[in-house]
Amino acid sequence: MKYYIGLDVSMKKTSVCIVDEEAKIVHESVVKTDPHELAEVIKKTGFSIKLVGFESGSLSHYLYAELKQRGLPVVCIDARHMSVLLSTTINKTDKNDARGIAKALRNGSFKAVHQKPKESIDRGAVLTMRRAMVKQRADLKNHIRGVLKAYGIRLGSVGATKFSATVKRCLEGVDALVCSTIEAVLSIFDLLHKKISLLETQLVSLAKKDKEIKQLMTVPGIGLVTALTYKAEIFDPSRFSDSRSVGAYLGMTPTQYSSGETHKKGRISKCGSKELRSLLTEAGLVVLTRSQKWSKVKAWGLKLMRKKGVRKAALAVGRKLAVIMHRMLLSEKEFVYGEEPFKKAA
Repeated sequence: MKYYIGLDVSMKKTSVCIVDEEAKIVHESVVKTDPHELAEVIKKTGFSIKLVGFESGSLSHYLYAELKQRGLPVVCIDARHMSVLLSTTINKTDKNDARGIAKALRNGSFKAVHQKPKESIDRGAVLTMRRAMVKQRADLKNHIRGVLKAYGIRLGSVGATKFSATVKRCLEGVDALVCSTIEAVLSIFDLLHKKISLLETQLVSLAKKDKEIKQLMTVPGIGLVTALTYKAEIFDPSRFSDSRSVGAYLGMTPTQYSSGETHKKGRISKCGSKELRSLLTEAGLVVLTRSQKWSKVKAWGLKLMRKKGVRKAALAVGRKLAVIMHRMLLSEKEFVYGEEPFKKAA
């Protein structure tokens, strides 16, 4: 007889439920969220395990890799899909969630999530930490600007490299304690800027060795960070049967409601990576407003911008760029601008 194991994972404890082919619960327990202890509990039961499943979350990559390494037939389930099934239970508890997951595995009513390779996880972690450092640097810069306005000091447009030197020149006549406090904050700002610059240099070096990143950077509006983020998020383009589904995967397509004679389209779904969606929208804006070279994408976007406005057009162009980039990865070709249509003389 085959058995199915549902794991409801939390940071400290994991509820374990095992059901057989007839949906009968044969084992339930609560174990520390540790792959070694989970594997030991499963091994001690002596059952022939068909599937071990848990919902996608912050620990899913770690648990999947560790349990897989221990020879367990593990699967990670889409949390959004599973939450709909679990919502049918009257009482939501960790025990009931584990039961629901185990029964979903038995019935086959679950949607498996693709697991990112280690390289994508590592790059994603680096890009996430870089984003956090950039935000901290911008926050410190804005705090200092705000404090200086109380003394009538308005810095104007100053880059991060020259910011500290510019602020120090403007502190003449300011209270000594205020000056020392601002200088302490500036030292942190300078350290952050130095570390960000070093990290970006390393990312540039990494991109030079990656054929796919260089390929993606031929797209107008797509820079180093956007290309790295896109590859880390998509990681395996062959898992999408249709390039257009990438836009939906990134939450850049409108939601739909259809029932009988009622058909409605809402705002974009905003599922998937918020960071990549933001970067692609920014790239779309660059194509519309900054890119000088003509391309079919830009011509299409400008036509849309006149009808819908720059905000919606930038999002639409960003979605189209995501689709094009996916096709480029599959075909291993660079971006094609296309020929500008001939304009007749007046």
